[in-house]
Amino acid sequence: MKARVPKNSGGAQNMNQMIRQAQKMQDQITELQEDIESREFTATAGGGAVEVTLSGKKEIKSLNLKPEIVDPEDIEMLQDLIISAINEAVNNIETTTESEMSKITGGVSIPGMF
Repeated sequence: MKARVPKNSGGAQNMNQMIRQAQKMQDQITELQEDIESREFTATAGGGAVEVTLSGKKEIKSLNLKPEIVDPEDIEMLQDLIISAINEAVNNIETTTESEMSKITGGVSIPGMF
């Protein structure tokens, strides 16, 4: 019994098209990563008493404290508010990255990309 092999199925052409699409997606992902790294993300805590701005690279760019929040008797609260604001800004970066990446990848998770 002989196996029937489809003639001229376009396998190489389909493979080339998939490679081009993958390269285009990689270029879009790289461009988006660079764009996000150039952005700034701001978050607040304590009703705006603490404001932190991070770069898309998750580096702290600024930290602003309202004078009334600084209480020498309650340093722990100030520390908690600062940590909360930083964590919120980092979460904003990650949420934005995931959301915008899924637009490029169609929701497919690519290990190691984000």
